[in-house]
Amino acid sequence: MNQQPITTPDRESSAAAPRPFLRAVPTLLFVFLLAGFGHASDRDSSPLPVLSVSVLQFGTAHWELDHILHRELDQKNGYRLELKLVANLPASRLAVTSGSVNGAVADLLWTQSRFEAGTPYRYVPFSSRIGDIVVPEDSDIRSVADLSGKRIGVAGGPDSKGWILLQRVAEQQGITLTESADIQFAAPPLLSQALKREQADVIVTYWHFAARLMGEGGWRSAFGMADLLDALDMDRNLPVLGYVFPADWAADHRSLVDRFAGSLHQAKTELADDSHWQRLRPIMGDPEASVFEALRDGFVTGTPAPQTDKRVADLHRLLTLTGADPDNLMPADLFHRRQP
Repeated sequence: MNQQPITTPDRESSAAAPRPFLRAVPTLLFVFLLAGFGHASDRDSSPLPVLSVSVLQFGTAHWELDHILHRELDQKNGYRLELKLVANLPASRLAVTSGSVNGAVADLLWTQSRFEAGTPYRYVPFSSRIGDIVVPEDSDIRSVADLSGKRIGVAGGPDSKGWILLQRVAEQQGITLTESADIQFAAPPLLSQALKREQADVIVTYWHFAARLMGEGGWRSAFGMADLLDALDMDRNLPVLGYVFPADWAADHRSLVDRFAGSLHQAKTELADDSHWQRLRPIMGDPEASVFEALRDGFVTGTPAPQTDKRVADLHRLLTLTGADPDNLMPADLFHRRQP
């Protein structure tokens, strides 16, 4: 039988073989330790809670929410804001009613209607701007009494807050506008064009459309919606627009809603300073200087005052005036009051 000789490895070569591996061991251990420390650090740092809000891409709320993100006011208040930009109001409402976001901007009447339907929302004040009554600069319309016999364009339809308030004040003066004036309902951009083409004598429109008109020049406010509230013996600074969150969700995340409200307050305080606005100009549609200034000033003017029992009572009165069931109004605890 042929036997293969058994060879003995060279002592020197066998001893040298593991040296590169041994040299690598400290390096590998250092890398693993670093990785371990990194993972431990990740475990120790809790992520910030997220609050998602649906907002119109070209809406006024986007201005302050974008400011919050730019200034990191969300993180400074212990949460992370996520925005879902949408093209129209129905899409924004659908986002919050379907649960795809935590909150959205809505007006007081919509929030009340959801409460009556059995789906209450917590209401965090956003703006006290209802709208404006705009006429040509040389118009003779300066009071509610001057509206008789005029062609009135109304934005938002027959259920618009501004239109309802205007009718109530007119009724106090013995005027029924639906009988004594020619009423036209249309979308705000169409109303602005109707006013320019002299197809309407006066329009009742949303405040930012009014601001654009007056910023262009040749148009003025006949009287303000706040004047109508005065005439009805209500506070001029009622938050008629708010951020809404499903009531059950808000109850379970009260601290998060408080933090959001805190960042809103900081944003509004900072935006009272003109220096913050140039950065926002592109998302405002990059308007010319006079329109930009009118929009900026109008937004700041609409900053709501802190909620009080009196303001909540006036909000209830406003809801009743606009057709809500006085025996089934949103309870006071659904109106969020920012924590000091």
